[in-house]
This record gives sequence, structure tokens and C-alpha cells, in this order.
Amino acid sequence: MKFGVVVFPGSNCDHDAYHVISKVLGQPVDFIWHEQTSLGEYNAVILPGGFSYGDYLRAGALARFSPIMGAVREFAARGGFVLGICNGFQILCESGLLPGALMRNRGRRFLCQFVHVRVEATDTPFTHLYRRGQVLQLPIAHGEGNYYCDPETLAELRRENRIVFRYCDAHGQVTDAANPNGSLDNIAGICNRERNVLGMMPHPERASEEILGSSDGRALFQSLALVLAAMARE
Repeated sequence: MKFGVVVFPGSNCDHDAYHVISKVLGQPVDFIWHEQTSLGEYNAVILPGGFSYGDYLRAGALARFSPIMGAVREFAARGGFVLGICNGFQILCESGLLPGALMRNRGRRFLCQFVHVRVEATDTPFTHLYRRGQVLQLPIAHGEGNYYCDPETLAELRRENRIVFRYCDAHGQVTDAANPNGSLDNIAGICNRERNVLGMMPHPERASEEILGSSDGRALFQSLALVLAAMARE
């Protein structure tokens, strides 16, 4: 099994994701330049955080046209695992791989802080090592993390249990005060219907070792590694 971390012009969390996969999990991983057009040898792909193309038009709006995104769409359609973190989540929404959009934060301020998120769905390849309702402490760093979708899409996300993470307080209460950016329904992360594509605004890769102040994000990568290992044995 092999992980790949896509690098767009402006990515700045690519090395963080690479470090977690290679050093913390001890798994093979490559950087994938955005001009590549194939993902043939990879089993899981990470779209990292950053400011792809400077986010000059709208976060993720230009990256969706990178050559690699055609390969990512095909990869996801074949059942490949795709994780989009922060800017990666924005790119997934702009590409149509996940529904909705990430708008400017409530208050129009860039936020860089630890937040609490509640695990809402554990029936995904990314979250099966967590407990439903478990509260995680993860960092955020974004100016456009205010998730929005139309009422029909929100109803679908709820009905299909595709809201994977919600912002909450330290006790797991989902409140407006615990919502850092104004996201609809306190949404911090969602998955697609097939559950092989996950987008989230918090950074699990920046919370995968105790020295960073939290290791709550590590189980997300371990969950995925276990799924890939099981598939390799079949």
C-alpha cells in the first residue's frame, strides 16, 4: 500500500502530512506534483492544507483545474481513498467531489487556534478507530472555513450520516459559541456517499504527536492505514 500527498503551488502542509505518514505511521508515501495526470500506484491520496495558487480567486477554485484533479476524480470513482484537509477540503468542494462550499469565516478573520470537534460518524475508513461522540482537540488555520450547502443537501448529509465532524465545546456540546467560523450545523468535516472521500477543515496532521499539544488526529491516519493493510492481505 502506498500514500501520496499532492503538492499544489502554494501548499504549505504537504510536508506535515508526509511526516505523519512516513515517520509517525512508518508507511511508504510520495509527494505528487499537481501536474501529474495519473495515480496508478497509490492507494490513498491526501490533498493538504495551504493556499493553492494563492487562493487569489477563491480558496480551491483554481486548484480544481490542475491536471492531477482529473486523476483524483477517476481515483475516487474507482474507490480510492481521498482525504482533503483545510485547503484540500476546499478543493474537494470546488471539484464537486464533495457537496457545498467553504465561505469566508464569520467575522471575516483568519483563525489559527485549537478547537474541539465531535466525532459524528465512525463508519468511514478514516474514523473507525474513534468512538462516536468522542471529542478531539485539533488545530484550525483558515480564513474560508465557513461550510455552507443548500437545505436539501444538508438534509441528505444528515440522513446519510455523512457529517463526520462537528465543532463542539470541550464537553461535546454542539453550540454556536463553539463554532469558530459560522459553519452551517457546526460542520467541520463531511464525506461522500461512498465514504471514500473525506474533507475536513481542522488539521489532524498537526495533532498526531504529543509534542504538538494533541495527538488526537493520529487515529484518523491509523484508521486509514489499517483499512489499506487489510485490503493488501485480501
